[in-house]
Amino acid sequence: MIASFISRTDVRQRPTADRAPLLRWMIFTGLTIFAAALLWHFGFIKLMVASDRTHISSVICVLYVAASLHCLWRTISISREAEAGNRIERGFADGSLVLADEAGRNALPPGLIADHIRNLQLKAQTQGQGRLDQTLLLRGLADKLRSSNALGAFAGDTLMKLGLLGTIIGFIIMLAPIAGLDAGDRALMKSSMGLMSDGMAVAMYTTLAGLAGSIMVKIQYYALDAATAQVFSQAVTLTETRIVPILERQNVG
Repeated sequence: MIASFISRTDVRQRPTADRAPLLRWMIFTGLTIFAAALLWHFGFIKLMVASDRTHISSVICVLYVAASLHCLWRTISISREAEAGNRIERGFADGSLVLADEAGRNALPPGLIADHIRNLQLKAQTQGQGRLDQTLLLRGLADKLRSSNALGAFAGDTLMKLGLLGTIIGFIIMLAPIAGLDAGDRALMKSSMGLMSDGMAVAMYTTLAGLAGSIMVKIQYYALDAATAQVFSQAVTLTETRIVPILERQNVG
C-alpha cells in the first residue's frame, strides 16, 4: 500500500519535469540573447560585421539561429512525448486507462510511446503465448525519438569548419600583399599593412564566431539528447513493468 502511494505521488510530480527540457532551452537562449544584446550595445557585433569582408561570420550567426530553432522544435516534441508518457503511466497507475480494445475504447494519448504500446499489443495478438520480446520495437522507438537530433552534431561541425574556412581565407588575404611588398614604397607599404590587418580581422572574427556557435549549438543538443534518453527510459520502464505483463497474462488466459 505504501509503495503504491509513493508510486502514485511520484507520477503526479512528473508534469513539472515534462517541461524541464523546454525550460532549460529557454534559460540558455535567454542568456545567449542577453549576451548578444550586450555585445551589440558595446559595438562588438557591428565591428565584426564591418571587419569581415567575406561575411562568413554573418553566415555562421544565421546558421546558429536556424539550428537553435530546430532544437526548439525538437525540444517541444520531446516534452510532448514525456507528457504523453506520464499521462499513460498515471492512467495505468490509477486504473482509469487500460489497453484499447477492438472498438478503440480507452484509447491511449497520441504519441510515439502510445504507438509503441499498440505495436506491442499487435505483436502479442499475432505471436500468441510465450514471452513478449520488445527489443526490436524498442530500437525502432529509439530511432523515432532521436529522429533528426543528429542534425545538432552536423550543425556544430559545420559552424566549426566555417570558422576554420574563414581563418584560412583571412590568412590568404593577410599574406597576399607580401609577394609584391616594396620596403622603399611607403604608400604601397601602408596599403599592404591595411590589407594584412583586414585579413587578420577576417581570420580572428570568423574563428571566434565558428567556435562560439559550435559550442553553443552542441550544448543545446546535448540537453536535447539527455531529455530524449530520459523519455526512452520512461517508455522502457512503463512497458516492461505494466504493459508487457498485462499482454502476457492476456495471452495465457
